This record gives sequence, C-alpha cells and structure tokens, in this order.
Amino acid sequence: MTAPIVVARGLRKSYGDLTVLDGVDLDVHQGEVLALLGPNGAGKTTTVRILSTLLRPDGGTATVAGADVVREPARVRSAISLTGQYAAVDELLTGEENLRLMARLAHLGPREVRTRTADMLALFDLTDAALRLVKTYSGGMRRRLDLAVSLLSRPQVVFLDEPTTGLDPRSRGDLWDVIRGVVDAGATVLLTTQYLEEADRLADRIVVVDHGRVIADGTAAHLKRTVGSAHVELVLRDGTVQRVSTDGSVGDVHRILGDVGTRAAEVAAWQVREPTLDDVFLTLTGRPTTTGTTGHTTARPDEDTLAAAGPHPRETR
Repeated sequence: MTAPIVVARGLRKSYGDLTVLDGVDLDVHQGEVLALLGPNGAGKTTTVRILSTLLRPDGGTATVAGADVVREPARVRSAISLTGQYAAVDELLTGEENLRLMARLAHLGPREVRTRTADMLALFDLTDAALRLVKTYSGGMRRRLDLAVSLLSRPQVVFLDEPTTGLDPRSRGDLWDVIRGVVDAGATVLLTTQYLEEADRLADRIVVVDHGRVIADGTAAHLKRTVGSAHVELVLRDGTVQRVSTDGSVGDVHRILGDVGTRAAEVAAWQVREPTLDDVFLTLTGRPTTTGTTGHTTARPDEDTLAAAGPHPRETR
C-alpha cells in the first residue's frame, strides 16, 4: 500500500460546549477513495474543512501532500480541490465561461485554458451544453460543472463534501461514474457522504464517524463481516421469522431449503440476506438509517451548520 497522502492525528474542534471532533485519526492513501460515513453532526464536514485549511483545529495535527494544514496552508491549497454540498458556479455565465474564468484564476496559460476547458467539458459530458447559461442547467449538470471546475488544476487530493446531496438517483449514478474516472486518472478522493449506497459503490475504504470520533475503519466487505454472516431468512405462516446461517453458496442454500419440509411450521417466504452497510450503521451507532430507499442517515443537528459558518470569531490565521 502506498504511503498516506492525507494524515490526521488527534484532531479536535469545539464550539462552546459542543464538541464536534474529539480526537480524530485518519489516513488516506494515494490513489484511493476513502469515504467518511456518518450522520449529520458526526464531524464529517468539520474534518474536511480542517484538512482543506478552511477551519483551524483546536488540537491535533494534519498534513496533506506533505504540508501542514496550519503552518503551510498555501502549500496545501495548491495540492487540493474542494467541492462542497452545493454547486458554486456562476449562473449568469455559460458552462464554458465558468471553466475559462476559473482556469485563468488558477494561473493557467492561454493555451492550457483552452485545452483544459475542452477536456473538462468532454470528461463531464457537458460539451453540448457548453454555450448555455448555467441557470438553464439541471441540478446534476451543475454538480458536474462544479466538479469539473475543481479539477482544472489537476489537484493531487480531491475533497468531496456530500457531492450528490439533492440529486435524483440517475444524476447521482452519473456523478459516481465521473468520480471513479477522476480516481482512475490518478487523483486521491476523500468523500463525505450520508448515502450508504454511495459509500458501498465508490469507496475503497470506509471510515465511520459518530459524535466526533472514528468508530470503524475498513473496506465495505470487512465492515459487513463484523456485524454477522449471510443467512437464509425464513418467514413462517404465523408471521415469525427464522434465520439460518449460510456460507451463501448455492449448495448450502439448497441444503437449508431442503430442510424446510421437516419444520413443524409452514414457510410462507424465504430470502438469502447478507449484512449491509445499513446493518453496520445500526450496529455501530445504535440508530437505523432514516429511509431504506435512499440510505440517508439520521441527523445530529448543529455541527454542519456551525462548520459551514466558517472559523469561530475568536480564531485567527
């Protein structure tokens, strides 16, 4: 495994009596997608804002691409891009004008401005809409343009803070494909999300945070194994449910179903179930997700609002 390109040790952050981060340790390895998973208020957004130099920690240390986020913020910013929860593009400009403007602000030369703009429009499937005003774009198109803007300068580390919030399932899936393409092109991605399916589909590794602490770290498969094994779920006519452990193979499932006839109670239905990230979340946090269809997790209020408000008034850089 490659050396970590993002390293955090003992990160702490509080707002008055509210502790948002309570000693977060984090490693993100070069070329991987790491998902920070947890409910609102868990500390995800605050972690990203500290790592991207937008917020000063109360304690602990962090480096990104070898630069300290407190002592060397300019070096960190030159190595990263950050896409927040809402598209930050100018609605009164066209898609192409947004990209050209941001490319110039990134000090790209005239030729590179042209080539990078064309490349990003093509990569994000926006070429046909390049000359349209952004105010005519759909939500998914705006998110793709926002991500395209953030990649103009070829950042080493891409921070995506809940990038698919508010998108419909199709647009969310399209953006997942784009993010995977970004990683394939050599970037490292730290993704915060409340969508369990998103973490399952995109992440090489998942870190679960709750109440400002890291409570689990591993691949999706590893985390699922920690909460149980596959089982055949038998729904009996009297409404009760029985679960029989299985290795998931066709032969073992066939054996279990063959034993159904020997049971005193009649089986009305059955299914093979494996642990999901919903099960992981419930086991680790003691709370279910709010909806099974979106995988959107429950909320602890205030932390994201406080983090989005920027540095505490008493802070100085």
